[in-house]
Amino acid sequence: MAGKPPVGDPVQDAPEVTPPQESAVGAAAIAHALRTGQEQMGVRRTARTLLRVNQHDGFDCPGCAWPEPDRPHTFEFCENGAKAVAEEATLRRVTPEFFAAHPVADLAGRSGYWLGQQGRLTHPVYLAEGAEAYEQVSWERAFAIVAEELTALDSPDEAVFYTSGRTGNEAAFLYQLFAREFGTNNLPDCSNLCHESSGSALTETLGVGKGSVLLDDIHRADLIIVAGQNPGTNHPRMLSALERAKDNGARIVTVNPLPEPGMVRFKNPQTVRGLARGGTALTDLFLQVRVGGDQALFRALARRVLAAHDSGARAVDEEFVAEHTHGYEEYAAAARAYDDAEAERATGLAAADIDRAAELVLGAERIVVCWAMGLTQHKHAVPTIKEIVNFLLLGGHVGRPGAGVCPVRGHSNVQGDRTMGIFERPAPAFLDALEKEFGFAPPRRHGYDVVRAIRALRDGAAKVFFAVGGNFVSASPDTEVTEAAMRRARLTVHVSTKLNRSHVVTGARALILPTLGRTERDRQPGPDGRGHEQFVTVEDSMGVVHASRGRLAPASDALLSEVAIVCRLARAVLGADSATPWEEFSSDYARIRDRIARVVPGFEDFDARVRRPGGFTLPHAPRDERRFPTATGKANFTAGPVTYPQVPAGRLLLQTLRSHDQYNTTIYGLDDRYRGVRGGRRVVLVHPDDAADLGLADGAYTDIVSEWRDGSERRADGFRVVHYPTARGCAAAYYPETNVLVPLDSTADTSNTPTSKSLVVRLEPAASTVEPDTTVQV
Repeated sequence: MAGKPPVGDPVQDAPEVTPPQESAVGAAAIAHALRTGQEQMGVRRTARTLLRVNQHDGFDCPGCAWPEPDRPHTFEFCENGAKAVAEEATLRRVTPEFFAAHPVADLAGRSGYWLGQQGRLTHPVYLAEGAEAYEQVSWERAFAIVAEELTALDSPDEAVFYTSGRTGNEAAFLYQLFAREFGTNNLPDCSNLCHESSGSALTETLGVGKGSVLLDDIHRADLIIVAGQNPGTNHPRMLSALERAKDNGARIVTVNPLPEPGMVRFKNPQTVRGLARGGTALTDLFLQVRVGGDQALFRALARRVLAAHDSGARAVDEEFVAEHTHGYEEYAAAARAYDDAEAERATGLAAADIDRAAELVLGAERIVVCWAMGLTQHKHAVPTIKEIVNFLLLGGHVGRPGAGVCPVRGHSNVQGDRTMGIFERPAPAFLDALEKEFGFAPPRRHGYDVVRAIRALRDGAAKVFFAVGGNFVSASPDTEVTEAAMRRARLTVHVSTKLNRSHVVTGARALILPTLGRTERDRQPGPDGRGHEQFVTVEDSMGVVHASRGRLAPASDALLSEVAIVCRLARAVLGADSATPWEEFSSDYARIRDRIARVVPGFEDFDARVRRPGGFTLPHAPRDERRFPTATGKANFTAGPVTYPQVPAGRLLLQTLRSHDQYNTTIYGLDDRYRGVRGGRRVVLVHPDDAADLGLADGAYTDIVSEWRDGSERRADGFRVVHYPTARGCAAAYYPETNVLVPLDSTADTSNTPTSKSLVVRLEPAASTVEPDTTVQV
């Protein structure tokens, strides 16, 4: 077990545990959001800031990518969104003096929670080779250091350019433009870690790697299946859309190994019903599927749809299938032959439970299936999502109002970054458009995704790592391997708003470049020497592009915007030989949007259209025209085999997940009140019967050991066992603490996404006991 954290850094492995809640949000969410805001920002700043979140004239929440309605509510934010805003708009500051007082070795011993709580970064800082602490450096010197390292590389492919989903469209477009003008497609991003499987499956089957529904389709659906997703914590505003759908008559099926309170009952804090009348029961049928059993479930449902059709029920939309799909006969034969006994083994569900779900399916004319990382982070994730498409195609539930596929993206503008060209395997047409517009020949060879980038750093094939946003070290799998790989780099650079673990796992040299947040006013000097206010744009999870305008004064006068950082970096590296007008782009973001309009389909007249309230919706051929730009020219049924994880006796299947006080790798607090866990994060949720079989009492401490097919093992020490009503044979624990258990080479077929949701583990008695928590929380 790891040693006790430094003084002031709370112990996270000795939590208090109570029974999980049976509802989500309500007055408690309001209280938590306001308390966090007041602690970080003060009362007046909290009110000024939160009233701007997700408004047409305000800024896009830096949290999730759930879309805003046409007429946003005055309080168009959730508890976790308020926490994300509070941490960005905080009055706490991390100054050069802070780094002088905290050498890197000290910071490396702190938790990610403690690092994030220190506040906003104010000045660029540099860690020289052999130095013990970061020191303030000028922007000019910072860019010169990066240029020095990049231009000394033997090949542009020795550099890796990572980005997270919070980057706006303008900065993302320029970032990929710079990387490609430099000469590489090494553009890994956080999509590689989350919804890459969705994009891979949807591109092959429907021709567009994005969801096919808009917010109004959720409201109009007859049946909504929410699979592998916890909206109550990860996308709380989605609960309002589900409540509206229920009011309109929709039925909701929840498919998840864990019962999540938000899907049981939603107490909408903006309504009397939510605050005083007990809220809305959302789930009509809960299918507690075994981890990794979702493909089998949807194949079993498809078998029942076909059986009903064969009996004369017209459950298959024959006209749609004949006109718009390919591969139906082969798929139908495979689905008809699927064995219920095999489905029960894979899903852990009784046939009667699947029959009940099938009754709801057969009674619905408009079906939406929503999913998130509970489906995308398995070895068979891509076949699972293809199976969802198969299921929907049978009934013609694509390109129909109130129906379609809905992958729910987990980070604001992660979808927009991909649209802007942040992709290691760019389409030839996109590169052709770049070449025509900017007059240089972009590289055509594929670059590194996240997993391949880590391997390249580990093996010495990559030597410079540059990240705009994110927390690469904590977000990536196989923590020890990832950290060792990063330490082999010549230079690591992070464009960030706050401290995180990646800043203390450095190459031989390191830079932290502080940037503006979404909440802050962005004024750039124009040709007239005066400051001109700029705005950026983002794309939500449903393909709607809209503006984001910060209003707060920047946390420091030394901050640069992401756009300005990329432009100044590009000029420093590429020099006068680059004909790209980087200075013009930095001073006027409208000029960037004009170029995007000429390169990216769907962005015609971009600058004018995005200035309208609510922005505009990108075209989506399957949704808009029932046109499928696939290899066959039609929507593709796929008849591959059904697979699911196999677990030896005495082992459990572990999924990693977020706590409620968490967004991605950002830890807002040490509670997960919906699951009844308070004051700690090192817990493992185990079904009481499995725990009994393994001899693990509730409150006992265990080490989690993952077993990989090559015979290797990985260990996470000192987790409190919590008896919890998860599916039998399954367990759950929070990441990033359990990312150490995910082998770098354990990835999804096709998408190469780490398999963080299906780890074969054994639980061993902890090597030592936990001391009581006597520290004061910060």
